[in-house]
Parts: sequence; structure tokens; C-alpha cells
Amino acid sequence: MNTATETIPTKQSGQLYLSDIAIGVIIGRTSEFFDFFVFAIAAVLVFPQYVFSYASPVEGVLYAFLVLALGFVARPVGTFIFTEIDRRWGRGTKLTSALFLLGISTVAIAFLPSFDEEGWLTVASLCLFRMGQGAALGGAWDGMSSLLAMNAPEGKKGRYAVLPQIGAPLGLILASGLFIFLRTQLSADEFLSFGWRYPFFVAFAINVVALFARLRMAVSEEFETLYSDAHLRPRINPQLLREEGRNIIAGAFVPLASLALFHMVTVFPMAWTYLHTPQNITGFLIIEIVGAIIGLGFIVASGFIADRIGRRTLLRNCAIGIAIYAVISPVLLSLGLSGEALYVFIGFALLGLSFGQSSGVVASGFSAKNRYTASNLTSDLAWMFGAGFAPFVALYLTESLGLWSAGAYLLSGALCTLAALTLFRRTQEEEASDAPSRR
Repeated sequence: MNTATETIPTKQSGQLYLSDIAIGVIIGRTSEFFDFFVFAIAAVLVFPQYVFSYASPVEGVLYAFLVLALGFVARPVGTFIFTEIDRRWGRGTKLTSALFLLGISTVAIAFLPSFDEEGWLTVASLCLFRMGQGAALGGAWDGMSSLLAMNAPEGKKGRYAVLPQIGAPLGLILASGLFIFLRTQLSADEFLSFGWRYPFFVAFAINVVALFARLRMAVSEEFETLYSDAHLRPRINPQLLREEGRNIIAGAFVPLASLALFHMVTVFPMAWTYLHTPQNITGFLIIEIVGAIIGLGFIVASGFIADRIGRRTLLRNCAIGIAIYAVISPVLLSLGLSGEALYVFIGFALLGLSFGQSSGVVASGFSAKNRYTASNLTSDLAWMFGAGFAPFVALYLTESLGLWSAGAYLLSGALCTLAALTLFRRTQEEEASDAPSRR
């Protein structure tokens, strides 16, 4: 029997429950998404005025979105660097150094001077710190989500696949709530002068807590045994790319619709609201929190649905639903605050169903010996292609051509997902037909 498919035993003699892994996964992903949303919200509410004050409001937001994208571009670089650290010095050293870099990069942003004070040095520093965040997130991969998926009970794979994904709505709820509090308790000048810095300090504190929580498990003897039994080892070399190249490419595009929608219902409409109806921005953040709660519910529901009809079937149906949503979404956004609320709520419902299973369907296709690194690399590429430039592209198209163009952009993501799912299915069928000849 392949040990990679065996379930984790019950807790005896210090062994870990499957629930312990789930807690570690949720803590890690929530802290990562809280970091992301703190930066993303600041990219709309702060950086256009504070860092890119020399530009027009629209240009300032576009420049901030390009800096936001730098984090996703740096993630694969971080994966390669920290995988080598993992291979040479172990998972504990890798995780500590990656989260240390993440914490330093995050807190450094809080000390940035304005463009009026330091000019282009401020812009360069923001870019550098954002790239540090991205590289650190690539290196913060600890394999817990792969371990969780590989040891999930049969018939409940979909339900366990949602656990890493619920960190996204939790991170958004926390980040939005913190910015709402600061904007309502401080004057506009106070918020722009010093208030915006506090969320980055909070993100740093959360990273410290997450570091100790994840290290406690990742370097424990029980976890080392589980990683060893599941053959989860760092491995980036030409053989990995030869064996998993097609799956990695397909995996980078399978969640394209989900990840494009991820930014189309969070960051993009926030920027659109701030630029066109700035008086509604606090109300929109409240709408985002309600939407995130809806999304959380549908993420959980996606696990039960996927276990009944299959993850690929669910993702295919969701891609079709996202395509329909892409057609009607420009109309909703043009209807004012009530239309924006409907846009967000419907979008989050679709996002929850698709995002909940977007990573598990591809990761399950990797061989056990390659899954640790291939899953990490696939996630990096998926976020870079699917989400990294989505806010910039959507806002640029909207300001240049109108809201309909943002819907067309989202529609293209849905079509890419449908094509990638077909490619991935064919790849799996070919590998299955070749398997007897390789035995």
C-alpha cells in the first residue's frame, strides 16, 4: 500500500490528530491573507495619496496595483530560494527565515515616509518591501495543506480541501474591520498621517504568533514522521519539471477564474468605489465584510458539494457561473451602493464555491514524491497569472473602455479555467493509461 494515502492515526503516544494539522493550516493561511488584504486596502486608501501623490488619483491607484502585483511575481523566486534552504537546513530554518522576512518587510512598510518627504526613495522602498513580502510567502509554504489533503478520510476529500481556503475570508474580515475602525475614529488627515500604519503593525504581530504556532507543529517529531511517511520533501530539479510540468502548467490556469474573481469582488470594486464615490468607501468595506461571511459559508458548502459530485465537475460548473456573472456584473456596479452590494454578494457566493476547491483538484494529481514542491510552485504561478495583475488590468480597462471591459476580462478567465480543466483531465487520463506499461 502507498503510505501517502494512509490516514493519520488517532492520538496515541504524542501523535497528532488530523485536527491539529487543520488548525495549523488555518492559522497560517489566515495570517497570510490578513497581510495581503492590509496591503491591498492600503493600495486603494493610502498609497495613491501618500506614495504616489505626484500622479492623478486613477494613476496613483494603478501604480499601487502594480506594486501589489510585485508580490505575486516574487513568490516563485521565494519558492526556489527557500526550497533550497529547506533542503539544506530543514523545514524549521526555512519557515523561520521566511516568516522573519515577511514580518520585517511588513513592519518596514509602516515606517515609510511620504513621497513629499523622500521622493522616489519612498517608491523604491515600497516596491522592495512588497517583493520581500511576496518572496517570503513563497517560502512560508510548510506542506501542511498537502499533508492534510493526503490524509483526509475517503469520501471527505472535498471537505478537508476547504480548510486552507477559509483563511481568505477570515483575513478580509479582520483587515476590513480594522480599517473601518481607524477611518471612523480618526480624521482624514490623522488617518493618512499615522492611522494607516497600525494595520501593518498588527500584521507583524499576527505573523509572530503564526510563526510560533506553525513551528511548534512543523518541526515536531510527529510531524517529521508524517512528512517522511507521505514522502513530502523539497525537490526542485529538472526531473520534477519533466514529471509534473504539464500538471503544473494546467494547475496554474485551472483556478484562473476563481483567482480573477477573487480580486474582482474585493480589490477592484473597492478601487472603483473609492475613485467614483469616495463618500461610500466605508460603507463598501462593510459590504465586503458581509460578502466575506457569505463567501465563508459557500467555501464550507463547496466541500460537501464536491464530495457528492466531484471537484472537477464543481469547478467546471462554477466557471460557467462566473462567465454568466461576468456578463451581468458591469450592470450591477453601475447601480450605486445597492448594486455594488449585490455585485459583491453574488460574486462572493460564486467565489466561495470555486475557490474552496480550486487548489485541491490539481494537487491531487501530483505524485506523492513531487506533491510538496509541485503544489507550492503551482500555487505561486496560479496566483501570479490569475490574481497578480487582475486589479490593475480590470481598473485600467474600466477607466479606458468602461465597466463592460472588466466583465470581458473576467469572462476570459472563466474560459481559461474551462480549457485548463480539459487539459488536466486529458493529462490524467494519459498518465493512467501509461501506468501499466511503467510497472
